[in-house]
Parts: sequence; structure tokens; C-alpha cells
Amino acid sequence: MTRQIRNVAIIAHVDHGKTTLVDQLLRQSGTFRENEKVAERVMDSNDLERERGITILAKNCAVEWKGTHINIVDTPGHADFGGEVERALSMVDGVVLLIDAQEGPMPQTRFVTKKALALGLK
Repeated sequence: MTRQIRNVAIIAHVDHGKTTLVDQLLRQSGTFRENEKVAERVMDSNDLERERGITILAKNCAVEWKGTHINIVDTPGHADFGGEVERALSMVDGVVLLIDAQEGPMPQTRFVTKKALALGLK
């Protein structure tokens, strides 16, 4: 039997919840033990990211869910790091687009959506 694998990027405008979503997916998938202390923003691992509170470099992690291995790429949302998002999009099978319900679509939302659609990602 072949292993089910999915490669997915989380894309959105800055501060629309990409890293928070990935952190919660890791917690809820059982990646961490119940008694394990985990930083609030697991995916923002370098000092500058923690200091600024934003993702600068795309990072990947993986979860197992109902027999499927899901590789997740947490991408930056800030316009200054759009090239990092484009590189990540070239390596995935699909995307999860997050939109803040309060703010709605913002400039980076449109940018990352256009890039994903241009690559045929759904």
C-alpha cells in the first residue's frame, strides 16, 4: 500500500493567522505530548521572527492525520518576503488561503492568491 502524502502551503496577508493555524494543527494532531511545554509560536524559530512577531522564512513541518502524511509550509505574509512565498508555492500540491474575517482580503491576499492560481494550485 502506498503512503498518502499531501504537501500544502498556508498563504495569507500578514497577521491573518498562518503561523497560529499551523501551531494549532501541530498541537491538535498530537505532535506534542500533553506534558510537553511548547512555545506559543512554534514555527517562528529565529530571534528576528520572534522579536518582530512575523514569519520571515518559510518553514515546513509535518503531521499525520487519518492515515495521511501532511507536509505543511508556513509562509511569510509580509510583502517584503513575497519571494519566499513564491519559492514555497513551487514545492506544494495545494494551498490553504486564510482571510481575516474582520479585515477581509488585503493586498498580500490578492498577491499570494494570484501566484498560487498561476501555478495551478487549488
